Amino acid sequence: MTIRPWSCDTFVALPDATRRPTVLFGKNSDRPAGEAQPLRHAPARPAGEPLRLAYVSLDDAPAYAHIGSAPYWCWGYEMGVNERRVAIGNEAVFTRPWADAVAREKAGDHQRPGVLGMELVRLGLERGGTAREALDVITTLLERYGQWGSATVGAPHADGAYDNAYVIADPHEAWVLETLGRDWAARRITTGVAPVSNELSLRTDADLTSRGLRDAATAAGWPADRPLDVADAFTDPGTPLQVSHIRRRRARQLLAEGAATATGVGIGTAKRVLRDHLEDTFLGGPSFDAARPDFHTLCMHEHPSGFTWGNTAASLIVELHAGPGPLTLWWCPTTPCTGVYLPVPLEVETLPGALTLPLPGPSRDPRDHPRATHDPASVWWQWQHLLDAAKEPGARDFTARAARLRASFDVLEARWADALPALADDPAALTTFTRGCLDEARAEAASLAREFGADPGLALDSRWTASAA
Repeated sequence: MTIRPWSCDTFVALPDATRRPTVLFGKNSDRPAGEAQPLRHAPARPAGEPLRLAYVSLDDAPAYAHIGSAPYWCWGYEMGVNERRVAIGNEAVFTRPWADAVAREKAGDHQRPGVLGMELVRLGLERGGTAREALDVITTLLERYGQWGSATVGAPHADGAYDNAYVIADPHEAWVLETLGRDWAARRITTGVAPVSNELSLRTDADLTSRGLRDAATAAGWPADRPLDVADAFTDPGTPLQVSHIRRRRARQLLAEGAATATGVGIGTAKRVLRDHLEDTFLGGPSFDAARPDFHTLCMHEHPSGFTWGNTAASLIVELHAGPGPLTLWWCPTTPCTGVYLPVPLEVETLPGALTLPLPGPSRDPRDHPRATHDPASVWWQWQHLLDAAKEPGARDFTARAARLRASFDVLEARWADALPALADDPAALTTFTRGCLDEARAEAASLAREFGADPGLALDSRWTASAA
């Protein structure tokens, strides 16, 4: 059975919903279980030699400094922010053009590979000084190179490829961009909230489209005399949407509730959304068991049967503001319900080395890339280890263990948030502060793992060892 990348969730809240002069961006990156996703920092640079991506090479261009959260093997990012305060995250979507490409590939008509959606995220960050500029970068490259190709380690193109949707935001506006092969549609967001998941959401409300979109819709069977409904015309009828639609509706509900409060949608609301397991709903049940999750939830966990295909590999929250002072990324390794959001200043000159492990390998093609293995020196792997300890099947008390994690990590997050404003005008102090927060979090994570009976230096899941790889 082919397990598709069913999940990822991204949202944006505009200033009327946040009650402050900021645009709030949040994303959970859901990837195959055990796929490490460290942080990468790239300084600004002039154009250089052609860029060699997973499947294509393209001309380089001057690049803005940025920080991105990257699957360990990938040149591109699942999400990131650049020095001009543009944030981008992507989602897998399953469209009629994608389904046609899969069918052709399986029939032996091998499709020409293009740029991966994660590579387009990074290219947008490198070349886009505003959300609109980043949108233009992504769509121009998409139309020229296409986007076909596996984005999953060890999977052939027909099993690991997908089309992409994006949320692209800056301190003034946001765009939802949805792609369909080489075609695309985009909607500008200036008010309210906009959550996206693994389904097309644009209807007849697109503000911009590719020149060929209407012809592509006609070729797909859309009546020429009807207004073009993008989602209706291009959603693959062979892909069930319940796993994405429930999450998108749940995110919208929680964001709307936050927007209706006096303080609006803030960092606390964002964490609530990204850690959600359908608590306090008729689907929530008596408890959530991360070892045997019953539903695809916003905070994603794998099920032994393969019903849910992977874990949230990393989570990001950032308040994009245009005013003076630094901008802080709140980044959480692995599942946010068991993790801690670490403060990472955008202006940092270098990231602590432990945040960047594992380092990328020589191959950018995931089909022949080795799996990452447990490394206790890596921040990402330390939190994967803690997740494994918390959900250990023999314990049967994940609810209690998750509560224990939250009791410890919530205190750290609150204290760090309180301390940040005093450091706003001192980049050097911010960098030192981030390293101190990381050291504090790692010590607490190691202590909690031991409390759960686990050795922080040893993998708990045999899949994460070198022999298993």
